Amino acid sequence: MENDRLKKQIDFILEIDKEKNILRQTHITGYERRENDAEHAWHMAVMLYLLKEYANEDFDLAKAMMMALIHDVVEIDAGDAYAYDSKALEHQKEREDAAAKRIFALLPCEQGEELKALFYEFEANETAEAKFVHAMDNFQPLLLNDSNNGGDWRAHSVSFEQIFNRQKLTELGSKEIWKKTKELIDENVKKGNIKE
Repeated sequence: MENDRLKKQIDFILEIDKEKNILRQTHITGYERRENDAEHAWHMAVMLYLLKEYANEDFDLAKAMMMALIHDVVEIDAGDAYAYDSKALEHQKEREDAAAKRIFALLPCEQGEELKALFYEFEANETAEAKFVHAMDNFQPLLLNDSNNGGDWRAHSVSFEQIFNRQKLTELGSKEIWKKTKELIDENVKKGNIKE
């Protein structure tokens, strides 16, 4: 008799492979191509480990890494909405809620509920883990944009106010990363990569 639990786990594993097909607006270093959601999540997980000393609060590293790795799986159904496109963001929450319900339900019940809870914990941005994961979620594309001479910011005519308002949540997770974020934003305004 087939192991139903293992089948569900494998179904989920294969389903989340689709995250590799979700292209983000941010380009990889060198501006050769756009990064995908899976690459973004992997990069964040590594950053969480490397930059953990800059978190404002002690946090559970394994939990935060898993949160980073699954925070965008809902985009398999909901798609990636560009952070500075207010029209695309209008119904994003409803699409993501429906996606979370479907995708996490592929797993055995307790694992699905655990990962769905992690997703919603990230969304709420209230725990030490969620705040630091959000800081990395903001910092990662900022670093890529800076390394690419602001190519994506220029392509989308992103303003200082848009970037500052999105990035200011970084301070909740890391005052030190927020300080570096402001330096990078200011440098890119001076270079003309971000509209004043």
